[in-house]
Amino acid sequence: MAVTLHDVARLAGVSFKTVSNVINSHPNVRPTTREKVETAISELGYRPNLTARSLRSGHTGAITLAVPQLRLPYFAELADSIISCADDLGLVVLIEQTGGLRERELELLASPRLRMSDGLIFSPLGMGQEDAELVKSPVPLVLLGERVFSTGSDHVVMQNVEGAQAATEHLLAQGRRRIAVVGAHENEEIGTAGLRLRGYREALRRHGVPYDDDLVAYMWMWHRANGAAAMHELLEKGVEFDAVFGFNDTLAQGAMRVLQDAGRRVPDDVAVIGFDDLDETRYTLPTLSTVDPGRGEIARTALKLLVDRINGTAAPGAQQVETKYRVVARESTAPR
Repeated sequence: MAVTLHDVARLAGVSFKTVSNVINSHPNVRPTTREKVETAISELGYRPNLTARSLRSGHTGAITLAVPQLRLPYFAELADSIISCADDLGLVVLIEQTGGLRERELELLASPRLRMSDGLIFSPLGMGQEDAELVKSPVPLVLLGERVFSTGSDHVVMQNVEGAQAATEHLLAQGRRRIAVVGAHENEEIGTAGLRLRGYREALRRHGVPYDDDLVAYMWMWHRANGAAAMHELLEKGVEFDAVFGFNDTLAQGAMRVLQDAGRRVPDDVAVIGFDDLDETRYTLPTLSTVDPGRGEIARTALKLLVDRINGTAAPGAQQVETKYRVVARESTAPR
């Protein structure tokens, strides 16, 4: 039999109403009473009945997070940050993976599963601006990333152009002039890869360094194996370079391993920098320089926007918030 509020009340020696007040974070509960109730909840293993809560309040206490792939470490760490922040607010997070495919993203937006939660934090990858009119959700929605502008939804974005420019300028400041890029997407302008390539080119322009397309390795997926494949391609072409900018940390890690296998010393021969500031970059050999795009700030901001929409306390009009970034210099770009 499932544990009920009445069971908790009996064990704690309080009324049903008092238990309800504790669970719903009512302020007028004495600390000693709250402690007794929380102890009883822990001992009995009580779990709230989300269906009953939904019927009473119209809210389920759950939100949905939709990301392309948890296999990509950035999205795994982003999900972890959002789950942690949501837990502080007493919210449960349901995870959906779209694979970054347009048809699956559209299917999600039309799915009745969304009604199991109070709101959606959505990171689209396959949809584009031409799909803006299709971005409609039956629950409050906050978008992450660069895709699908002008939808009328709240939007949290990282500064991809500025962050990539700062990463490139960090390499230029070390005297590197032949900076290879790993992870560009052909003919992309609005997506993450297109924006980071724009930042890279802007940094070169500002410092009077010619752009050379031979230094750009195009790779659609951004896993370690793709970074390794791109570096093999650059080495086989005989392209001369003294630095590598991986458009995410996993690409940079794959590229760095191939460089080391080829006898190129990092950073003596080739400096390497990534983007995302994944936890594992602190433990690579050498440790990987990177750009911290403000992942924690992204999680906190997206949740605040969503909760405000759920509670009806949001400011009028769609909000667009840019998070702060910083270059994190480590061993892979140490001065020669």
